[in-house]
Amino acid sequence: MVIQPQSLYERMGGAETVRKIVEAFYPIVQENPEIGPLFPEDIRPVQEKQYMFLTQFFGGPSLYSDEYGHPMMRARHLPFPITRERAEAWLGCMKQALEKIGMEEELKHTVLERLSGPAFHFVNS
Repeated sequence: MVIQPQSLYERMGGAETVRKIVEAFYPIVQENPEIGPLFPEDIRPVQEKQYMFLTQFFGGPSLYSDEYGHPMMRARHLPFPITRERAEAWLGCMKQALEKIGMEEELKHTVLERLSGPAFHFVNS
């Protein structure tokens, strides 16, 4: 019998944890002076897309692609001026969200490390 390694999504706690992350993250983002103004006042559609994307990104079901096609995240972020400082602010907000939900330190480090690649890949200004 071959034992399949758990995905990061499974190690994190699956859908319930991804939902908690997204719900903790966006209020922090909206209060952040560096990146908050980039987001719409009605954050709910953004939250739902982020939930779908992160589910897929961390190895869960392909919710985002099933609904919207290939993520093409860099292209989707091109209309927004994303600087290195804004990428760092985004990651800082995510770190706060992970702390808020009580994610274990080693797992938090892994999640942030995994997100840092895309965050800096989106820098366009």
